[in-house]
Amino acid sequence: MLYFVATPIGNLKDITFRAIEVLKNCDYILCEDTRTSSVLLKHYDINKPLYSYHKFNEQQQKNKVVSDLKDNKNICVISDAGMPCISDPGFVLLQEVIKEKLEYTVIPGASAGLMAFVLSGFNVPFTFIGFLPNKKQETMNLLKEVKDYKSTLIFYVSPHNIEENFKVMFEVLGNRKVAVTRELTKAFEEVNFTTLKDGYSGVVKGEFVLVVEGNNGTNEFENLTIAEHIQHYINLGFSKNDAIKIVAKERNIKKSEVYKEATQLSK
Repeated sequence: MLYFVATPIGNLKDITFRAIEVLKNCDYILCEDTRTSSVLLKHYDINKPLYSYHKFNEQQQKNKVVSDLKDNKNICVISDAGMPCISDPGFVLLQEVIKEKLEYTVIPGASAGLMAFVLSGFNVPFTFIGFLPNKKQETMNLLKEVKDYKSTLIFYVSPHNIEENFKVMFEVLGNRKVAVTRELTKAFEEVNFTTLKDGYSGVVKGEFVLVVEGNNGTNEFENLTIAEHIQHYINLGFSKNDAIKIVAKERNIKKSEVYKEATQLSK
């Protein structure tokens, strides 16, 4: 049997009795980083062979795992924190196990996305996005796909990307309410409420989950003049030419019309 086991996202006590039992009784454990997982396993006196399993070797590892499952071995898959397969390794193996019609199950537990959603106080339904792509154009394309979703959007964000992610989200999604959650279940856990326009000005440390309200059908720029609209993007750091392009697109008017206002703005 293959077990996908949820592990704590911060506080080591956030693990189920069943998860500990399964981990103690399996033949071996697959994890992202053996050093990280060793801390958890040592804490609960779990002494099982630990093998590295991450996005760079999961294609190679899946054949060995499938072979061992066919030999009736019990194998656990864990990530550094939270639920495997949710923005973490496991999907490739899961698909192979389903294809081979082998037994598998999930041992539930902590999930940063779900916890952040509840902390935000935003309403269901929600759409989990996870991490945005590294390339800006790919990020913008993804955000354009979900721009019209009325559901709450959930994003995982690394600290070094948070400023840029806010900027791109605002550019594509417009101004929306955001719950910025940080260091979930840890000593410095916090939730900050802001907007995509205002950005985040708190401590830039630890892992973040952004919970962004869905499209409520309002036009956040309808009360701005064209000149104010252009200035808004210039203040965000965009060049005047880029600001003109964005404003023309958002207002569905010709760039020449926006350019006239930009000329007046420079005066």
